[in-house]
Amino acid sequence: MKLSVERKNTIIYPDNNRVIARFFFNGDERAKKVILNLLKMPEQEVLANLSQILREFTRRHRSITTLFKKHYNKVKHLVDGLNGKTVLSENRKLLIGAYFTMEYAVESAALFNPSIVEDPDQSGLEEGQTRVIISLRGTGEGHISSLVFRRAIIDQNNEIHVQDEGSQIDEAESVKSHNYQKKLFTSKLKEMGIEEHLYQKVISQLPDEFNYDQVREAAQNIEEESDLSLEAQKALQEILWLAGSYTEIRFSLDTDLSERVIFPLSKFEKNGIEDARFVRFVEDDGSVSYYATYTAYDGYTILPKLIVTKDFYRFRIFPIHGKFAKDKNLALFPRRINGKFAMIGRIDGVNNYIMFSDDLSKWSHAQILQEPLHPWELMQIGNGGSPLETEHGWLLITHGVGPVRKYSLGACLLDLNDPTKVTGRLKEPLLIPSENERAGYVPNVVYTCGTYIHNGELIIPYAMSDYASSFATVNMDDLIRELKASS
Repeated sequence: MKLSVERKNTIIYPDNNRVIARFFFNGDERAKKVILNLLKMPEQEVLANLSQILREFTRRHRSITTLFKKHYNKVKHLVDGLNGKTVLSENRKLLIGAYFTMEYAVESAALFNPSIVEDPDQSGLEEGQTRVIISLRGTGEGHISSLVFRRAIIDQNNEIHVQDEGSQIDEAESVKSHNYQKKLFTSKLKEMGIEEHLYQKVISQLPDEFNYDQVREAAQNIEEESDLSLEAQKALQEILWLAGSYTEIRFSLDTDLSERVIFPLSKFEKNGIEDARFVRFVEDDGSVSYYATYTAYDGYTILPKLIVTKDFYRFRIFPIHGKFAKDKNLALFPRRINGKFAMIGRIDGVNNYIMFSDDLSKWSHAQILQEPLHPWELMQIGNGGSPLETEHGWLLITHGVGPVRKYSLGACLLDLNDPTKVTGRLKEPLLIPSENERAGYVPNVVYTCGTYIHNGELIIPYAMSDYASSFATVNMDDLIRELKASS
Protein backbone atom coordinates (compact mmCIF):
# COMPACT_ATOMS: atom_id res chain seq x y z
CA MET A 1 0.00 0.00 0.00
CA LYS A 2 1.03 3.61 -0.49
CA LEU A 3 1.37 5.49 2.81
CA SER A 4 -0.75 8.58 3.29
CA VAL A 5 1.23 11.48 4.77
CA GLU A 6 -0.62 14.62 5.87
CA ARG A 7 1.26 17.91 5.68
CA LYS A 8 0.17 20.44 8.29
CA ASN A 9 -0.44 24.12 7.68
CA THR A 10 1.80 25.10 10.59
CA ILE A 11 5.07 26.59 9.37
CA ILE A 12 7.82 28.14 11.52
CA TYR A 13 9.48 30.90 9.50
CA PRO A 14 12.76 32.67 10.32
CA ASP A 15 12.24 36.07 11.92
CA ASN A 16 14.91 38.72 11.33
CA ASN A 17 13.53 40.80 14.22
CA ARG A 18 14.92 38.31 16.75
CA VAL A 19 18.31 39.77 17.68
CA ILE A 20 20.90 39.36 20.41
CA ALA A 21 23.41 42.01 21.47
CA ARG A 22 26.97 40.70 21.11
CA PHE A 23 30.46 42.01 21.77
CA PHE A 24 31.84 43.84 18.73
CA PHE A 25 35.61 44.27 18.34
CA ASN A 26 37.79 45.12 15.35
CA GLY A 27 41.23 44.93 16.94
CA ASP A 28 43.23 46.93 19.47
CA GLU A 29 44.30 49.81 17.23
CA ARG A 30 40.82 50.70 15.98
CA ALA A 31 39.43 50.23 19.47
CA LYS A 32 41.98 52.64 20.97
CA LYS A 33 41.06 55.36 18.47
CA VAL A 34 37.36 55.03 19.32
CA ILE A 35 38.07 55.02 23.06
CA LEU A 36 40.29 58.13 22.83
CA ASN A 37 37.50 60.05 21.09
CA LEU A 38 35.00 58.95 23.73
CA LEU A 39 37.34 59.96 26.56
CA LYS A 40 37.57 63.47 25.08
CA MET A 41 33.79 63.85 24.74
CA PRO A 42 32.22 66.38 27.15
CA GLU A 43 30.04 64.82 29.85
CA GLN A 44 26.90 66.57 28.60
CA GLU A 45 27.46 65.12 25.13
CA VAL A 46 28.07 61.68 26.65
CA LEU A 47 24.67 61.85 28.37
CA ALA A 48 22.90 63.06 25.23
CA ASN A 49 24.37 60.27 23.08
CA LEU A 50 23.69 57.58 25.66
CA SER A 51 20.08 58.75 26.11
CA GLN A 52 19.47 58.48 22.38
CA ILE A 53 20.94 54.96 22.27
CA LEU A 54 18.79 53.85 25.21
CA ARG A 55 15.63 55.23 23.60
CA GLU A 56 16.45 53.26 20.46
CA PHE A 57 17.49 49.91 21.96
CA THR A 58 15.90 49.48 25.41
CA ARG A 59 12.76 47.82 24.02
CA ARG A 60 14.81 45.44 21.90
CA HIS A 61 16.76 43.89 24.80
CA ARG A 62 15.88 42.82 28.34
CA SER A 63 18.68 44.84 30.01
CA ILE A 64 20.76 46.67 27.43
CA THR A 65 22.71 48.61 30.07
CA THR A 66 23.88 45.35 31.63
CA LEU A 67 25.18 44.29 28.22
CA PHE A 68 26.87 47.64 27.65
CA LYS A 69 28.63 47.34 31.01
CA LYS A 70 29.68 43.77 30.22
CA HIS A 71 31.17 44.86 26.89
CA TYR A 72 32.87 47.86 28.52
CA ASN A 73 34.61 45.45 30.89
CA LYS A 74 35.97 43.54 27.91
CA VAL A 75 37.85 46.64 26.74
CA LYS A 76 38.53 48.09 30.20
CA HIS A 77 42.23 47.19 29.95
CA LEU A 78 42.50 49.38 26.86
CA VAL A 79 40.57 52.20 28.56
CA ASP A 80 42.85 52.04 31.62
CA GLY A 81 45.93 52.14 29.40
CA LEU A 82 44.71 55.34 27.72
CA ASN A 83 42.98 57.00 30.66
CA GLY A 84 45.29 56.34 33.58
CA LYS A 85 43.65 56.72 37.00
CA THR A 86 40.97 59.22 35.98
CA VAL A 87 37.59 58.07 37.31
CA LEU A 88 34.98 57.64 34.58
CA SER A 89 31.30 58.34 35.06
CA GLU A 90 28.91 55.42 34.80
CA ASN A 91 27.35 57.05 31.73
CA ARG A 92 30.72 57.22 29.95
CA LYS A 93 31.40 53.55 30.71
CA LEU A 94 28.01 52.61 29.26
CA LEU A 95 28.61 54.71 26.15
CA ILE A 96 31.99 53.05 25.58
CA GLY A 97 30.29 49.65 25.99
CA ALA A 98 27.64 50.64 23.42
CA TYR A 99 30.34 51.25 20.80
CA PHE A 100 31.61 47.72 21.36
CA THR A 101 28.17 46.16 20.94
CA MET A 102 26.44 44.85 17.82
CA GLU A 103 23.09 43.25 17.15
CA TYR A 104 23.05 39.83 15.50
CA ALA A 105 19.86 38.41 13.97
CA VAL A 106 20.19 34.74 14.89
CA GLU A 107 17.64 33.40 12.39
CA SER A 108 17.63 36.02 9.66
CA ALA A 109 18.73 33.57 6.95
CA ALA A 110 17.01 30.32 7.96
CA LEU A 111 15.27 28.36 10.72
CA PHE A 112 15.47 24.66 10.03
CA ASN A 113 16.43 21.08 10.99
CA PRO A 114 13.99 20.72 13.91
CA SER A 115 13.87 18.09 16.63
CA ILE A 116 11.02 17.50 19.07
CA VAL A 117 10.74 16.17 22.64
CA GLU A 118 8.07 16.05 25.32
CA ASP A 119 8.19 19.15 27.55
CA PRO A 120 9.04 18.48 31.23
CA ASP A 121 6.01 20.68 32.06
CA GLN A 122 2.73 18.97 31.16
CA SER A 123 0.50 21.02 33.48
CA GLY A 124 -2.66 22.86 32.44
CA LEU A 125 -3.50 20.70 29.42
CA GLU A 126 -6.74 19.17 28.25
CA GLU A 127 -7.18 15.44 27.74
CA GLY A 128 -5.37 14.23 24.63
CA GLN A 129 -3.00 17.19 24.50
CA THR A 130 0.79 17.13 24.93
CA ARG A 131 3.17 20.05 25.29
CA VAL A 132 6.42 19.64 23.33
CA ILE A 133 9.70 21.49 22.90
CA ILE A 134 10.97 22.04 19.38
CA SER A 135 14.64 22.84 18.88
CA LEU A 136 15.75 24.47 15.63
CA ARG A 137 18.94 25.53 13.92
CA GLY A 138 18.83 29.28 13.43
CA THR A 139 21.22 30.73 10.86
CA GLY A 140 22.14 34.37 10.44
CA GLU A 141 24.79 36.58 8.86
CA GLY A 142 27.92 34.71 7.82
CA HIS A 143 26.05 31.37 8.03
CA ILE A 144 26.69 31.19 11.78
CA SER A 145 24.30 28.67 13.33
CA SER A 146 22.86 28.69 16.84
CA LEU A 147 20.31 26.65 18.75
CA VAL A 148 16.88 28.16 19.37
CA PHE A 149 13.65 26.79 20.81
CA ARG A 150 9.87 26.94 20.48
CA ARG A 151 7.09 25.47 22.61
CA ALA A 152 4.04 23.87 21.02
CA ILE A 153 0.93 21.95 22.00
CA ILE A 154 -0.20 18.93 20.00
CA ASP A 155 -3.97 18.63 20.41
CA GLN A 156 -6.36 15.69 20.36
CA ASN A 157 -6.46 15.75 16.55
CA ASN A 158 -2.68 16.01 16.23
CA GLU A 159 -2.79 19.61 15.08
CA ILE A 160 0.34 21.50 16.14
CA HIS A 161 -0.10 24.88 17.84
CA VAL A 162 3.22 26.70 18.15
CA GLN A 163 3.37 29.21 20.98
CA ASP A 164 4.18 32.81 20.01
CA GLU A 165 7.84 33.49 20.61
CA GLY A 166 9.12 36.09 23.05
CA SER A 167 10.28 39.43 21.71
CA GLN A 168 13.58 39.68 23.61
CA ILE A 169 16.07 36.87 23.21
CA ASP A 170 19.18 36.28 25.27
CA GLU A 171 22.35 34.30 25.43
CA ALA A 172 23.09 32.49 28.69
CA GLU A 173 23.59 34.79 31.69
CA SER A 174 26.27 32.56 33.16
CA VAL A 175 29.01 30.55 31.50
CA LYS A 176 31.35 28.32 33.49
CA SER A 177 34.42 26.73 31.93
CA HIS A 178 35.71 23.26 32.68
CA ASN A 179 38.84 21.92 34.39
CA TYR A 180 40.77 19.41 32.25
CA GLN A 181 42.86 16.33 32.97
CA LYS A 182 46.04 16.33 30.90
CA LYS A 183 45.81 12.62 30.01
CA LEU A 184 42.24 12.85 28.66
CA PHE A 185 42.92 16.14 26.90
CA THR A 186 45.96 14.70 25.15
CA SER A 187 43.99 11.61 24.13
CA LYS A 188 41.34 13.78 22.41
CA LEU A 189 44.02 15.77 20.56
CA LYS A 190 45.35 12.50 19.18
CA GLU A 191 41.84 11.46 18.07
CA MET A 192 41.48 14.81 16.30
CA GLY A 193 44.53 13.89 14.21
CA ILE A 194 46.87 16.59 15.53
CA GLU A 195 50.52 15.54 15.34
CA GLU A 196 52.24 15.06 18.70
CA HIS A 197 55.10 17.47 17.94
CA LEU A 198 52.52 20.18 17.23
CA TYR A 199 50.67 19.95 20.55
CA GLN A 200 53.47 18.83 22.87
CA LYS A 201 54.87 22.36 23.30
CA VAL A 202 51.54 23.47 24.73
CA ILE A 203 50.90 20.35 26.81
CA SER A 204 54.38 20.46 28.38
CA GLN A 205 53.58 23.87 29.92
CA LEU A 206 50.42 22.65 31.66
CA PRO A 207 49.90 21.01 35.08
CA ASP A 208 48.06 17.69 35.39
CA GLU A 209 44.80 19.64 35.88
CA PHE A 210 44.24 22.94 34.09
CA ASN A 211 41.62 25.33 32.76
CA TYR A 212 41.03 27.23 29.53
CA ASP A 213 42.95 30.32 30.64
CA GLN A 214 46.07 28.24 31.28
CA VAL A 215 45.83 26.70 27.80
CA ARG A 216 45.36 30.16 26.29
CA GLU A 217 48.45 31.46 28.14
CA ALA A 218 50.57 28.48 27.01
CA ALA A 219 49.50 29.01 23.39
CA GLN A 220 50.31 32.73 23.59
CA ASN A 221 53.79 31.93 24.91
CA ILE A 222 54.45 29.80 21.82
CA GLU A 223 53.04 32.44 19.48
CA GLU A 224 55.36 35.07 20.95
CA GLU A 225 58.47 32.91 20.93
CA SER A 226 58.21 31.19 17.56
CA ASP A 227 57.88 31.88 13.85
CA LEU A 228 55.06 29.40 13.43
CA SER A 229 54.26 27.49 10.26
CA LEU A 230 50.68 27.49 8.99
CA GLU A 231 50.34 23.90 10.20
CA ALA A 232 51.46 24.88 13.71
CA GLN A 233 49.11 27.88 13.77
CA LYS A 234 46.19 25.67 12.81
CA ALA A 235 47.17 23.14 15.51
CA LEU A 236 47.16 25.91 18.14
CA GLN A 237 43.67 26.95 17.06
CA GLU A 238 42.44 23.36 17.33
CA ILE A 239 43.92 23.03 20.83
CA LEU A 240 42.22 26.23 21.95
CA TRP A 241 38.96 25.13 20.31
CA LEU A 242 38.97 21.87 22.26
CA ALA A 243 39.82 23.67 25.50
CA GLY A 244 36.87 26.01 25.02
CA SER A 245 34.38 23.26 24.27
CA TYR A 246 33.49 22.02 27.79
CA THR A 247 31.07 24.47 29.33
CA GLU A 248 28.11 24.92 31.64
CA ILE A 249 25.58 27.63 30.86
CA ARG A 250 22.55 29.00 32.69
CA PHE A 251 19.66 31.16 31.51
CA SER A 252 17.70 33.55 33.67
CA LEU A 253 14.50 32.15 35.19
CA ASP A 254 12.56 35.12 33.84
CA THR A 255 13.18 34.12 30.21
CA ASP A 256 10.68 32.22 28.12
CA LEU A 257 12.02 29.10 26.40
CA SER A 258 11.71 30.83 23.01
CA GLU A 259 13.90 33.67 24.33
CA ARG A 260 16.92 31.44 25.02
CA VAL A 261 19.55 31.01 22.34
CA ILE A 262 22.64 28.82 22.59
CA PHE A 263 25.08 30.74 20.44
CA PRO A 264 28.63 29.51 19.73
CA LEU A 265 30.39 30.03 23.05
CA SER A 266 33.93 30.27 21.73
CA LYS A 267 35.40 32.13 18.77
CA PHE A 268 36.94 28.79 17.82
CA GLU A 269 33.40 27.51 17.20
CA LYS A 270 33.02 30.25 14.64
CA ASN A 271 30.88 28.31 12.15
CA GLY A 272 28.39 27.50 14.84
CA ILE A 273 26.16 24.80 16.26
CA GLU A 274 24.59 22.45 13.74
CA ASP A 275 21.65 20.03 13.80
CA ALA A 276 20.96 19.28 17.47
CA ARG A 277 19.11 15.97 17.89
CA PHE A 278 17.32 16.14 21.24
CA VAL A 279 16.08 13.03 23.02
CA ARG A 280 14.26 12.49 26.32
CA PHE A 281 16.52 9.92 27.97
CA VAL A 282 15.21 7.70 30.77
CA GLU A 283 17.81 6.01 32.97
CA ASP A 284 17.35 2.54 34.45
CA ASP A 285 16.37 4.14 37.79
CA GLY A 286 13.63 6.20 36.10
CA SER A 287 15.44 9.55 36.20
CA VAL A 288 15.02 11.74 33.12
CA SER A 289 17.53 13.93 31.30
CA TYR A 290 17.38 15.59 27.91
CA TYR A 291 20.40 14.97 25.70
CA ALA A 292 21.24 16.44 22.33
CA THR A 293 24.03 15.49 19.99
CA TYR A 294 25.20 18.29 17.74
CA THR A 295 28.10 19.22 15.51
CA ALA A 296 30.48 22.07 16.30
CA TYR A 297 32.55 23.39 13.41
CA ASP A 298 35.41 25.89 13.43
CA GLY A 299 36.08 26.03 9.70
CA TYR A 300 38.69 23.25 9.84
CA THR A 301 37.48 20.42 12.06
CA ILE A 302 34.13 18.87 12.99
CA LEU A 303 33.72 18.17 16.72
CA PRO A 304 30.68 16.12 17.81
CA LYS A 305 29.33 17.30 21.16
CA LEU A 306 26.63 16.50 23.70
CA ILE A 307 24.29 18.87 25.50
CA VAL A 308 22.53 17.69 28.66
CA THR A 309 19.77 19.45 30.59
CA LYS A 310 16.91 18.58 32.90
CA ASP A 311 14.97 21.83 32.76
CA PHE A 312 16.11 23.76 29.65
CA TYR A 313 17.46 26.53 31.92
CA ARG A 314 20.80 24.92 32.78
CA PHE A 315 22.89 23.06 30.19
CA ARG A 316 26.17 21.16 30.30
CA ILE A 317 28.08 20.85 27.02
CA PHE A 318 30.98 18.50 26.35
CA PRO A 319 32.70 16.76 23.41
CA ILE A 320 32.21 13.12 22.51
CA HIS A 321 35.42 11.06 22.52
CA GLY A 322 36.45 7.82 20.87
CA LYS A 323 37.45 6.42 17.50
CA PHE A 324 33.89 6.62 16.13
CA ALA A 325 32.96 9.97 17.66
CA LYS A 326 33.32 11.75 14.37
CA ASP A 327 31.44 13.16 11.41
CA LYS A 328 27.89 14.47 11.71
CA ASN A 329 24.61 12.65 12.21
CA LEU A 330 24.80 11.11 15.70
CA ALA A 331 21.54 10.22 17.46
CA LEU A 332 21.24 8.68 20.92
CA PHE A 333 18.70 5.99 21.80
CA PRO A 334 16.24 7.15 24.52
CA ARG A 335 17.36 4.52 27.06
CA ARG A 336 20.12 2.01 27.68
CA ILE A 337 19.94 -1.27 25.79
CA ASN A 338 21.19 -4.32 27.66
CA GLY A 339 22.93 -2.00 30.12
CA LYS A 340 24.73 0.10 27.48
CA PHE A 341 24.18 3.45 25.84
CA ALA A 342 23.39 3.10 22.14
CA MET A 343 23.72 5.54 19.28
CA ILE A 344 23.15 5.72 15.52
CA GLY A 345 25.78 7.50 13.44
CA ARG A 346 27.11 7.95 9.92
CA ILE A 347 30.80 7.75 10.64
CA ASP A 348 32.01 7.25 7.05
CA GLY A 349 29.77 9.86 5.42
CA VAL A 350 27.74 7.23 3.53
CA ASN A 351 26.27 4.45 5.71
CA ASN A 352 24.31 4.16 8.95
CA TYR A 353 26.19 2.58 11.87
CA ILE A 354 25.15 1.54 15.35
CA MET A 355 27.37 1.96 18.41
CA PHE A 356 27.26 0.84 22.03
CA SER A 357 29.19 2.20 25.00
CA ASP A 358 29.43 2.08 28.78
CA ASP A 359 30.48 5.74 28.76
CA LEU A 360 28.19 8.37 27.27
CA SER A 361 31.14 10.52 26.23
CA LYS A 362 33.33 7.80 24.65
CA TRP A 363 32.42 5.73 21.57
CA SER A 364 35.11 3.30 20.42
CA HIS A 365 33.15 0.48 18.76
CA ALA A 366 30.74 0.55 15.81
CA GLN A 367 29.19 -1.80 13.28
CA ILE A 368 27.42 -1.08 10.03
CA LEU A 369 23.63 -1.05 10.24
CA GLN A 370 22.47 0.05 6.77
CA GLU A 371 23.96 0.83 3.40
CA PRO A 372 22.27 2.86 0.65
CA LEU A 373 19.91 0.50 -1.15
CA HIS A 374 17.18 2.29 -3.08
CA PRO A 375 17.53 4.87 -5.92
CA TRP A 376 16.40 7.79 -3.71
CA GLU A 377 19.23 7.16 -1.19
CA LEU A 378 22.17 5.86 -3.22
CA MET A 379 24.47 8.83 -2.48
CA GLN A 380 24.23 8.52 1.31
CA ILE A 381 21.89 7.72 4.14
CA GLY A 382 21.63 9.00 7.70
CA ASN A 383 19.25 9.18 10.62
CA GLY A 384 16.35 11.54 11.18
CA GLY A 385 16.84 11.77 14.94
CA SER A 386 16.76 9.33 17.82
CA PRO A 387 14.94 5.99 17.37
CA LEU A 388 11.43 5.79 18.84
CA GLU A 389 10.47 2.79 20.97
CA THR A 390 7.33 0.91 19.92
CA GLU A 391 5.99 -2.52 20.80
CA HIS A 392 7.01 -3.64 17.30
CA GLY A 393 10.62 -2.47 17.58
CA TRP A 394 12.68 0.69 17.34
CA LEU A 395 11.30 3.02 14.68
CA LEU A 396 14.21 4.84 13.03
CA ILE A 397 13.45 7.67 10.64
CA THR A 398 16.19 8.00 8.03
CA HIS A 399 17.14 10.40 5.31
CA GLY A 400 18.52 9.52 1.92
CA VAL A 401 20.29 11.55 -0.74
CA GLY A 402 19.54 10.73 -4.36
CA PRO A 403 20.04 12.30 -7.79
CA VAL A 404 20.54 16.08 -8.02
CA ARG A 405 21.28 15.95 -4.25
CA LYS A 406 17.61 15.57 -3.45
CA TYR A 407 16.92 14.65 0.21
CA SER A 408 14.02 12.37 1.16
CA LEU A 409 12.91 10.83 4.44
CA GLY A 410 12.58 7.08 4.90
CA ALA A 411 12.00 4.69 7.81
CA CYS A 412 13.15 1.36 9.12
CA LEU A 413 12.36 -0.91 12.06
CA LEU A 414 15.03 -2.35 14.39
CA ASP A 415 14.70 -5.30 16.74
CA LEU A 416 13.73 -4.10 20.21
CA ASN A 417 16.28 -6.23 22.11
CA ASP A 418 18.96 -6.33 19.42
CA PRO A 419 18.78 -3.13 17.33
CA THR A 420 21.70 -4.29 15.18
CA LYS A 421 19.01 -6.26 13.32
CA VAL A 422 16.89 -4.38 10.74
CA THR A 423 13.47 -6.04 10.66
CA GLY A 424 11.80 -3.73 8.14
CA ARG A 425 12.72 -0.93 5.75
CA LEU A 426 10.61 1.22 3.46
CA LYS A 427 11.29 0.78 -0.23
CA GLU A 428 9.77 4.14 -1.12
CA PRO A 429 10.39 7.48 0.61
CA LEU A 430 8.13 8.44 3.49
CA LEU A 431 8.39 12.14 2.64
CA ILE A 432 9.85 13.98 -0.37
CA PRO A 433 10.03 17.73 -1.09
CA SER A 434 6.77 19.00 -2.53
CA GLU A 435 6.85 21.56 -5.32
CA ASN A 436 6.43 24.51 -2.95
CA GLU A 437 9.14 23.19 -0.60
CA ARG A 438 11.94 22.82 -3.15
CA ALA A 439 13.20 26.42 -3.09
CA GLY A 440 15.36 27.54 -0.18
CA TYR A 441 18.86 27.99 1.17
CA VAL A 442 19.64 24.42 0.04
CA PRO A 443 17.13 23.35 -2.65
CA ASN A 444 15.32 19.99 -2.84
CA VAL A 445 15.67 19.02 0.82
CA VAL A 446 13.37 17.68 3.51
CA TYR A 447 15.23 16.94 6.74
CA THR A 448 14.39 16.20 10.36
CA CYS A 449 16.42 15.87 13.56
CA GLY A 450 13.72 14.14 15.60
CA THR A 451 10.15 12.83 15.54
CA TYR A 452 7.41 12.06 18.10
CA ILE A 453 4.49 9.63 18.44
CA HIS A 454 1.18 11.13 19.59
CA ASN A 455 -2.38 9.81 19.54
CA GLY A 456 -1.57 7.00 17.12
CA GLU A 457 0.36 9.11 14.62
CA LEU A 458 3.98 9.88 13.93
CA ILE A 459 4.61 13.64 14.15
CA ILE A 460 7.41 14.69 11.79
CA PRO A 461 8.79 18.23 12.15
CA TYR A 462 10.90 18.83 9.08
CA ALA A 463 12.98 21.49 7.36
CA MET A 464 11.92 22.75 3.96
CA SER A 465 15.06 23.22 1.83
CA ASP A 466 17.02 24.56 4.81
CA TYR A 467 14.87 27.71 5.06
CA ALA A 468 11.80 27.18 7.25
CA SER A 469 10.25 24.28 9.18
CA SER A 470 6.88 22.56 8.98
CA PHE A 471 5.14 19.38 10.17
CA ALA A 472 3.69 16.20 8.70
CA THR A 473 1.90 13.23 10.24
CA VAL A 474 1.45 9.57 9.27
CA ASN A 475 -0.71 6.89 10.86
CA MET A 476 1.46 4.60 13.01
CA ASP A 477 -0.53 1.42 12.28
CA ASP A 478 -0.17 2.01 8.54
CA LEU A 479 3.54 2.74 8.88
CA ILE A 480 4.27 -0.34 10.97
CA ARG A 481 2.20 -2.50 8.62
CA GLU A 482 4.18 -1.23 5.62
CA LEU A 483 7.53 -1.76 7.40
CA LYS A 484 6.64 -5.34 8.34
CA ALA A 485 5.48 -6.06 4.79
CA SER A 486 8.87 -4.95 3.47
CA SER A 487 10.92 -7.16 5.81
